[in-house]
Amino acid sequence: MTANPAFVCQLATKHDIQELKALMAVAIDVLLADLLDPAQVEASKAVMGLDTQLIADGTYFKVLDGDRIVGSGGWSNRATLYGGDHTSGRNARFLDPASEPARIRAMYTDPSYTRCGIGSMIIDHCEAAALKKGFKSFSLMSTISGLPLYKARGYVVISEEPETVGTVSVPLFRMEKSAP
Repeated sequence: MTANPAFVCQLATKHDIQELKALMAVAIDVLLADLLDPAQVEASKAVMGLDTQLIADGTYFKVLDGDRIVGSGGWSNRATLYGGDHTSGRNARFLDPASEPARIRAMYTDPSYTRCGIGSMIIDHCEAAALKKGFKSFSLMSTISGLPLYKARGYVVISEEPETVGTVSVPLFRMEKSAP
């Protein structure tokens, strides 16, 4: 699907953090509600979220409809595969583009803008930027709601890796794609 030509994709800044967090909260609550039970949706908030290192690194994008942020996502040349600032197990080690995949990270779309090409627009920007830095492949951790987009964009499920929060299991899927 082609994105609406009125949409603009640009780098997010620290001034966008509160609006990005609000977008993420709505996306998690609404887009996962039909796919997971309420406990899993709530647990997803501990697993997902904004990693401000992406903004600091200049690798996190926002999609605007006018002056409203309607989507976001980024890529990283650091080892952390998923999660926000609050998520344990983060690793800021820089990746080797010759032997490791770039990470596609923290993709969110306003629920009233799904199926409008926003996710594809962000993936295009992320992959192009990572390719310019010498990466030859991409890796990501998908929620159940992201699977259709990533599969349509050529990503392949490598493994299912559920994350347990307390006693609740959140389904996650490691996916990879080689550059064309």
